[in-house]
Amino acid sequence: MSSKQSIVVDDSAQTPPLAWLVGLAAWAVPGAGHLLSGRWVRSLLLGGAVWGMFIIGFVFNGHLFAPGGVERGGAALMTIPPMIADIGCGLLYVFCWATGVGFAENARSVTFEYGNTFFMVAGLLNYLVALDAFDIAVGRKD
Repeated sequence: MSSKQSIVVDDSAQTPPLAWLVGLAAWAVPGAGHLLSGRWVRSLLLGGAVWGMFIIGFVFNGHLFAPGGVERGGAALMTIPPMIADIGCGLLYVFCWATGVGFAENARSVTFEYGNTFFMVAGLLNYLVALDAFDIAVGRKD
């Protein structure tokens, strides 16, 4: 017997199209994916946590990250990871980007770093919430 074990992947199971819709809705509007799956308590708790952290980000004068800032060279690359985290908030981020709200850096505020962190954690949590809603829609999770 070999010391290496092989992993068998079952390609016969297709992901239902509704699961992709639930996953996209969960990313776009925090809490919507669980609501579409009939998990309204989970929708309120997880969606409410993401919305709450996003709002707290504004209260603490945080700013959202976007490409094409004033940074040059390697410093411009350092804005990509927090921008990816912020994009996790879905349409909340898109709305702020379209209206120009939340992108002004307010480094004079004592709490601006906390605000930045709340924005990023809200986005990262929403990625996990969307994956959870997708798993429920696929049937991998109860």
